[in-house]
Amino acid sequence: MSTQVHASIDEATVKQISEQLDEPEWLLETRLDALSALDDLGFPDVIQTPSQKWTNLDALDFERLVDPLEAAEEKDQVGPEGIEVLPFAEALDTHGELIEEHFGSVVDPQTNYLTALSTALFTTGTVVHVPEGVDAEDVTIRTTMNSRSLFNYTLVVAEESSSVTILERQESGSSVDGNRYYSGITEIAAAENSYVQFGNLQDLDETTYVYSLREADIDTYATANWIECNVGSHLTKSSVESHLNGDSSESKITGAFYGHDDQHFDIDARVWHNAEHTTADLVTRGVIDDEARSVYEGVQHVGRDAWDTSSYQRENTLMLSDESEADASPKLIINNHDTEASHSATVGQVSETDMFYMISRGLNERIARNMLVEGFYVPILEEIEVDELREDLQGRIQDRLQARE
Repeated sequence: MSTQVHASIDEATVKQISEQLDEPEWLLETRLDALSALDDLGFPDVIQTPSQKWTNLDALDFERLVDPLEAAEEKDQVGPEGIEVLPFAEALDTHGELIEEHFGSVVDPQTNYLTALSTALFTTGTVVHVPEGVDAEDVTIRTTMNSRSLFNYTLVVAEESSSVTILERQESGSSVDGNRYYSGITEIAAAENSYVQFGNLQDLDETTYVYSLREADIDTYATANWIECNVGSHLTKSSVESHLNGDSSESKITGAFYGHDDQHFDIDARVWHNAEHTTADLVTRGVIDDEARSVYEGVQHVGRDAWDTSSYQRENTLMLSDESEADASPKLIINNHDTEASHSATVGQVSETDMFYMISRGLNERIARNMLVEGFYVPILEEIEVDELREDLQGRIQDRLQARE
């Protein structure tokens, strides 16, 4: 496998990617616009808490990490009859108008430097199209990364009164020398009275820097639920956003992470209440060990026209070592008084009282601690309705606990 790195990210590279994928002119123009905007765009906002600033990504040498012309992967895209789960290039041939309508309609390609970079250089992706009135389960998208960098794009279009449950997973395959970079952009267009559940498990190796941004446009009476699980990578910047743009729309964002060694997780969950009678629930739990670090930012934004809003947010982080660091920054931004909203966040260590109780019942310290950690995740595991994702996450938690013995 080639370990060549490119000295620059330029127009010739973008045109070569687009030509290899046989893309229409409108998409090439979108890529080139994103490329030309790079010099004027900043990096994702840095979370600042009373103790420190977190995850300033502009120090990364992206020109050495990014190798788009040598992208290599294995992808497994499976869905039931009645819907279409297509590689992005194939979907352009059969659903060109659908993609042109929705591409970049939820995630602005020029949100920041990293979204523009992803738009200019993505080489792989999946389009999930659920026709009106169709109910679909067991959609799986598995990506094995075999190169230095990979830019992935996922588009989900759920038509009126349809429903779909999707599991996406990223893992590492062939090794490369040095660090890697993975970028994943997901857009969900949930039409009136539709239901989308999107679960993701990021389990890339610990040489990888990860940037992911997932956003949903949720119409009247529609629901879009996210399950965002992060256990892999060296550093992850993960953002999930729900835009409640239709009356009586709903969203739940469920998150879980487990960091060890010197992993770094920056987890964002945001919901935008833009219509009446909207409901949101944000729940995240994470564990960090060794010298790992984590920061969580949750935002509930209630707009002026968002009458009768219900919005709740809870985040809890458990530290297993004195060397680990964790922080949280929950936010409420309320512009309409007809609102029920609350937010909370906790960061702490395993309770000495709980440990004493369990040890006094005959358990050794290792088993007692492991049981408490597994119990800590139970409220999150109970929220995960996708059986395979729940079992995979539970297995990775157990792997981590066994590795520290």
